[in-house]
Amino acid sequence: MKPIAQLIVTAAAVAFSTSAIVAPAFAAAEQPDQLVKRVSTDVIDTVKSDKDIQGGNRNKIMDLVNSKILPYVDAQKMTQQAAGRYWRQASPEQQKQLSDEFRTLLVYTYSGALAQIKNETVEFKPFRADPADTDVEVQSQVNMTRGEPITLNYRLSKTPQGWKIYDINVLGAWLVQTYQSTFASEIGKSGVDGLIKKLHDRNQQLASKPLQAPQK
Repeated sequence: MKPIAQLIVTAAAVAFSTSAIVAPAFAAAEQPDQLVKRVSTDVIDTVKSDKDIQGGNRNKIMDLVNSKILPYVDAQKMTQQAAGRYWRQASPEQQKQLSDEFRTLLVYTYSGALAQIKNETVEFKPFRADPADTDVEVQSQVNMTRGEPITLNYRLSKTPQGWKIYDINVLGAWLVQTYQSTFASEIGKSGVDGLIKKLHDRNQQLASKPLQAPQK
């Protein structure tokens, strides 16, 4: 993964890791800025209070990602946008396989990022959107324990299940865009099946390695 993509998901993990605490019915009625603010407020305390997560416990961290992050991320839309025009060229089965592999990659990526969270805090910019909007951006800033604050913005779309995050921006770079060139290059060389295989091989590689615990 490119460094900027790792930075994006690391910062995003600050905001996502407790997003499934609220019952689905409540979450469906929740406004996009409220959703992001709620999960951002909860995450730091959750990670700080769990020594297993801090220590890099693979099973516990991955369970956290699967149960409390991904329900609020539209992984299929992210995959579709990252694949761009090639998405329409893929068969339904290829689309499913590609989405599944990309979703798995996100699980491993978020899992590694969660173990790095320490004492970060999040501040939000005023949210401006029309009540009829179905696609919005929520802007925030992550205050890091070291270094300058990181700009962290979210794109969300309204679905029948409530608002879903489908892209993240850190320091001016959108996550989907960081994958577009990689996806296009691999598809150009070996087709959609080649990209699926590359993602699968990468996931297999990540599955065989321990999650990296935070540096002391």
